[in-house]
Amino acid sequence: MASETYSHGHHRSVVDVHALRTARDCAAYLLPELQPGVSILDVGCGPGSITADFAALAAPGPVVGLDSSEDVLVSARARAAGRGLANASFVAGNVYDLDFPDETFDVVHAHQVLQHLMDPVAALREMRRVAKPGGLVAVRDADFAGMIWHPPTPELAQWMRIYREIARGNSAEPDAGRHLLAWALEAGFTEITPSSSNWLYATPEERRRHAESWSERVLHSAFAEQARERGLADRHQLEQVAAGWREWADAPDGWFLIPCGELLLRA
Repeated sequence: MASETYSHGHHRSVVDVHALRTARDCAAYLLPELQPGVSILDVGCGPGSITADFAALAAPGPVVGLDSSEDVLVSARARAAGRGLANASFVAGNVYDLDFPDETFDVVHAHQVLQHLMDPVAALREMRRVAKPGGLVAVRDADFAGMIWHPPTPELAQWMRIYREIARGNSAEPDAGRHLLAWALEAGFTEITPSSSNWLYATPEERRRHAESWSERVLHSAFAEQARERGLADRHQLEQVAAGWREWADAPDGWFLIPCGELLLRA
């Protein structure tokens, strides 16, 4: 398989906002299935904030966070250590070739991961391999084409166009949320519980945080690098997009909704 590209990259503006994610706002569909003593593999854990929440809920069960980037795992380990979570560990790895025996974990989880993969079906099959019989594979992914915002800022429409072209150029699926069920069926799952939930940025603080992240990302992260290298936007156009994000954040009626598809898959 060709080398994959993570569309967002690991610039500080990306990692910092990912570190604000919690199990409650990203995995509410899974939490009723968790209990003390379960073993969990968190695939694509990034800076490990969700993983740490899982470790607190599952203790003394072992919780392993896995990411392809060793650099981002440094902050994940520090976060878990700071919370005194001795049952949490972190390893670098590849979702297509998980370095664990068959039937190792009670739960295998991936949040906002499948949308970045060239072969999400193969990834689901590998996640199922390391899940115990009767265990769960849990996935949640956003759907970019389903995102809505107000006011109808032209610069945000330009941002969406650029991001979708970046993702497609990486052979990834930015509208993954609507594809999850199809991918799970193709991977061979038969006991499936689908659901959906949203992220909403509509308060002044939420708008500011969301806009600050993206206004920096469109200028300095892998988004900016890929947009310029592929001729999707020049520096001036990216500066306009960044300004559009800040303008949207200042609108008292600003609204940005991100729909996410979710699946609980019985192994």
